[in-house]
Amino acid sequence: MYQAALILEGGGMRGVYTAGVLDAFLEKDVEFSGIYGVSAGSCHAGSYISKQYGRAFRVNVNYLDDPRYLSAKSFLKTGNLFGADMLYSQIPNVYDPFDYETFRQYQGKFYAVVTNVDTGEAEYIRIRDLDRQMWAVRASSSLPLISKTIVVKGRSYLDGGIADSIPIRRSIRDGNEKNVVILTRDADYRKEPNKLIPLARLRYPRSKQFVDRMEDRHIRYNETIDFLKEEEAAGRVFIIQPREQVAVGRLEKDREKLTALYEEGLKDGRESMERMINYLSR
Repeated sequence: MYQAALILEGGGMRGVYTAGVLDAFLEKDVEFSGIYGVSAGSCHAGSYISKQYGRAFRVNVNYLDDPRYLSAKSFLKTGNLFGADMLYSQIPNVYDPFDYETFRQYQGKFYAVVTNVDTGEAEYIRIRDLDRQMWAVRASSSLPLISKTIVVKGRSYLDGGIADSIPIRRSIRDGNEKNVVILTRDADYRKEPNKLIPLARLRYPRSKQFVDRMEDRHIRYNETIDFLKEEEAAGRVFIIQPREQVAVGRLEKDREKLTALYEEGLKDGRESMERMINYLSR
């Protein structure tokens, strides 16, 4: 196990790229002492930690035609565009069983990043037992406006990417001197202002700080990308990301596009392996 952190950006269905990179890591038994997963990144981290090669990809593409997985019907019926029962109960416990025991044996620290809807601040939930703490991954992946707010012990949570899309600074504060970051956008990407802020203010009228975080998210995201580039140039961060503009949407249901992006991640992970191991071994 490398004494380094692995940071996994979200991006909805674009996360299949991350799934491909992580499968390349599994091929070589590469493990990290710390993992920070944001939104879809937290989901894929689970299958990586449980060492279930190919599972993260299967979960993304095998149920695209099932309305319980991702559909307007699910949203109208449950308030979740991504069916929560299907994703966090039926798939891991019935259709594509998750290896909870292997996950529990992980010797490092895994954090799911969530955003507190009441304060607008990021919280980093350490997950030791995914069977008991699936709520944290669900909260991290619950996109505003199309997901129900997750309430745990009186606290309300949604998508971790709102407050901290790429938790590199948190990882550094935690003492991680080496960080491998998997992004789901190409190097030229810059986030634009969110056009749905007026709708968000109507949807979350008592959560001003949370909506403020949604509104200025693009500024903080782009600043973090600049910081990552500086850290990479200084040899303190290793980044793996798509080489070309990604033509996969956050809610993508095109199986061919998703498969191609997964294979791109797998290829990039394999091709980055030697350089990454050299970086981690210095």
